[in-house]
Amino acid sequence: MRRSIPLALISGLFVLAAPAMPASAAGPALASSSTTVTAPARSTAEVPMRSTAAVPTRSTAAVPCKPGSGRKLRGRDFTDGATLPTDLRCADLTNAKLDEVDFTQKDLSGAILRNASMKEADFTQAHLEYADLSGADLSDADLGQVFAKHAVLRGAVLTDAHAGQAEFPHADLTEAVMARAELTQADLTDATLVDADLNDATLGQIQARNADFTRAKLRDVKLGQAKLQFATFKGANLTKAEFTQAEMRGTDLGGATVEGASFTQADDVNLTGALGEPENVPDDATGHTSDLPAVNDTGDRTGGDFGESRPSTSGGGLGLVLVILSGVGLSVTLILWGLSHRRRVERATRFTAARRAAEEDVIRLGEEIDSLDFDYKINHMTTGGVDQDWRRALDAYEAAKRSLSAAQVVHQLAGVATAVHHGRDALQRVRSRLR
Repeated sequence: MRRSIPLALISGLFVLAAPAMPASAAGPALASSSTTVTAPARSTAEVPMRSTAAVPTRSTAAVPCKPGSGRKLRGRDFTDGATLPTDLRCADLTNAKLDEVDFTQKDLSGAILRNASMKEADFTQAHLEYADLSGADLSDADLGQVFAKHAVLRGAVLTDAHAGQAEFPHADLTEAVMARAELTQADLTDATLVDADLNDATLGQIQARNADFTRAKLRDVKLGQAKLQFATFKGANLTKAEFTQAEMRGTDLGGATVEGASFTQADDVNLTGALGEPENVPDDATGHTSDLPAVNDTGDRTGGDFGESRPSTSGGGLGLVLVILSGVGLSVTLILWGLSHRRRVERATRFTAARRAAEEDVIRLGEEIDSLDFDYKINHMTTGGVDQDWRRALDAYEAAKRSLSAAQVVHQLAGVATAVHHGRDALQRVRSRLR
């Protein structure tokens, strides 16, 4: 009995001390049971640390804001050394004078910079997502590695701008003046460049899938190794443009002027409806151009040369008969030998076509998720919750990519179609709630 009292006291002290133990010292069971409590705390602690290393003011950059709802700086002149505010997110800088101002790694997402003067400004690695730069003057500006997703640059002037590796997905560059601009490895996926002036611009290795270059001016433009799948160049001026090793599956050149344009080693070129005489057209190119008087004249002369060579085959009837019989025998042999090979080729062709279609569906699903991302964040910035349909859409997208990668035959692509269908259904429910 005398020993039981001290033991009880020690046990009681141990129990009282246990709640004071830090969560990091607890075992796996304790950590797993408190996941929903500790996860937000870990997230909020990490975000400022990561953003501070690059940009001191990015601690809240992940939270969307209403464009123009930030600092009111309309018409302000910052060219005389005036200090810019630290936080420029969603700021209103309409008609501001910002020539030669250093915006390196600054966050101007959602900012309004309409008709602002920013000649020779430095936007290296700056964030301009959803910013409005309509009519802004960015002549000779440095836009290297800028992030400008969904930015609006209608009528903006980017003459001689340097925008290597810049990101402009879904951006609106309608009627933008980008003559002699350097856009090597830039991302223009789904961007709109209708009536834009890109004469003498360098667009080598750009990502321009589904981009719209309708009626754009692209004389002497460099598009070597560009990704131009399903891009539109209707009515564009592509005189002497260079498409060396460009990927052009589904690219629409209807009504585009391709006089002197070079397509050396370009893939999947389709010249249907194009105008002018292109150069270095690959042998597997499809379609043909029109309004080619020089080519027509040459064709007439070439036809005459062929006509003069025909008498040599009509000199001996016996020789002609032997040639015909040999051709028939060879044809029969090739038909019998090539039946199995043809079946294999047809199966491979069907699979290639089906895989391309499935790949298009997966890419479009990803683009639909990307286009809805901002609205989703706006509607969930206060609740902090995760929409289950949004999570289902993301999971379906990942599942579709895995199925596409693993597929070897046509029937294995059914998993891709199923995942894409589920993903689109989930996105539709998300859209209905965001309206």
